[in-house]
Amino acid sequence: MYVIPLLGIPPQVLFGQLLLGLINGAFYAMLSLGLAVIFGLLNIINFAHGALYMMGAFGAWLMLEYLGIGYWPALILSPILVGAFGVLLEKAFLHRIYKLDHLYGLLLTFGLALIIEGLFRNYYGVSGQAYDAVPDMLKGGYNLGFMFQAFGINVPRMITLTYGFGVALAAMAGVLAAPIYHVSPLMGSDIIIVVFAVVVIGGMGSIVGAVVSGFGLGLIEGMTKVFYPEASNTVIFVVMAIVLLVKPAGLFGKSA
Repeated sequence: MYVIPLLGIPPQVLFGQLLLGLINGAFYAMLSLGLAVIFGLLNIINFAHGALYMMGAFGAWLMLEYLGIGYWPALILSPILVGAFGVLLEKAFLHRIYKLDHLYGLLLTFGLALIIEGLFRNYYGVSGQAYDAVPDMLKGGYNLGFMFQAFGINVPRMITLTYGFGVALAAMAGVLAAPIYHVSPLMGSDIIIVVFAVVVIGGMGSIVGAVVSGFGLGLIEGMTKVFYPEASNTVIFVVMAIVLLVKPAGLFGKSA
């Protein structure tokens, strides 16, 4: 088998991990983008983001199992439905705490995440469900706030729609993940800590930072699995610690 000089590894392994890194980076970037949008406008640390990501994946699975709706329609319908659910959450709970400390938003969304995850665990268990309607083009790979009322903007409605949009992004990431990973009530809690680390590295509220750090850290994680697999689960947090030491506001964040 051909081995790349100096690296001492087969090219199939190297490029396979690069591809997996890009795939994981795409999920990190999309989830981080939703978090950045919500924090940038609403000033809320949305800990329910992982649970809403899980709801997007389950929405696709439920549409397939009970309605016979395939992957591509579900990619549109599930984010819309979960986004509408996010709008209801904002109207019912979140709008009451915008003027309070960040801690209240974190605790509220953490509680909502526990409730949502607990409901799905109660009905579907923790083993996960296989999404069987993988599109042909995806087969053959691995199974893996600042606004002014003076401008005529309805600020409360804009804030509500912003939260719904951020939630819909999380749900879309969940639908994209459904054919690759098992659809499980725990899939959101498994990824949300990593996604928060990505957001912190990029800079809280920075859209560019969310996208760049998401893809970059996905690639770093993939390469770590090639050269030092034991560190692959912690490398993102090591990078976060280094970035915070050098630039506490994040790579693209603005200092207070």
